[in-house]
Amino acid sequence: MSKIKEAFAGGKAFIPFITCGDPDLETTEKIIEAMAESGADLIELGIPFSDPTAEGPVIQKGNLRALSGGVTTDKVFDMVRRVRQKVKIPMVFMTYANVVFSYGTERFLTKAAEVGIDGLILPDVPSLKVERAIPNRIKFTVEEEKAEFAPQGEAAGLDLISMIAPTSHDRIKMIAAEAKGFVYCVSSLGVTGVRSEITTDIGAMVRLVKEANPDVSCAVGFGISTPEQAAHMAQNADGVIVGSAIVKICGTYGNDSPAHVAEYVKKMKDALK
Repeated sequence: MSKIKEAFAGGKAFIPFITCGDPDLETTEKIIEAMAESGADLIELGIPFSDPTAEGPVIQKGNLRALSGGVTTDKVFDMVRRVRQKVKIPMVFMTYANVVFSYGTERFLTKAAEVGIDGLILPDVPSLKVERAIPNRIKFTVEEEKAEFAPQGEAAGLDLISMIAPTSHDRIKMIAAEAKGFVYCVSSLGVTGVRSEITTDIGAMVRLVKEANPDVSCAVGFGISTPEQAAHMAQNADGVIVGSAIVKICGTYGNDSPAHVAEYVKKMKDALK
């Protein structure tokens, strides 16, 4: 069993997200340890980027705080190497294609695996083959950008996590059929951020995934912030992802964040039991 699959083996998984270096990398280490001790099953680590297109205002500000503090990809790798000595649960990076490209794709993926990362989420990278046509010409199939990352990620031992959205429709089964690690089900259109109500039919999305790939787990993210929302979403999914609510805590409490994040993670995990 892969490490990521282990995260879903004990029931509904709680997956918190933080931006590395917000407010600084020393505090990030403490937050990761606190989240693991408080019941997190898998942790998403955001590598800060100057143009995080999938993120709402809360996580954008977290990225800016981290970058303003001098965080670099190499410093994040060093931090993960240190924290891996204490934290044993799966961890995945969430970042953008340009971060990987600029570092060197093979170099990035190899180093991520070496420091103890188990998977990678790239929200701006399409994830399947698409059939296209030129007017009055024959149809042809094009490999989208995921093909530039997936083989090298697999060679390094990393799962490239696929994302599906409410607008994916007939693409969902295609994406799910080749999914690794878990499928990230985006609960709402738009960018990340806390939402008072989530109306997407998550159950229908998950059913399509399971029809194509019964063995892959589905975790729901975007907009979830309360224990009640988490419990409701988990009725139809294998896990729940929360980011903006945690980054907001980091923005409010700064270096004192670890204890507050730990309390929040415990409440969310308890809601899923």
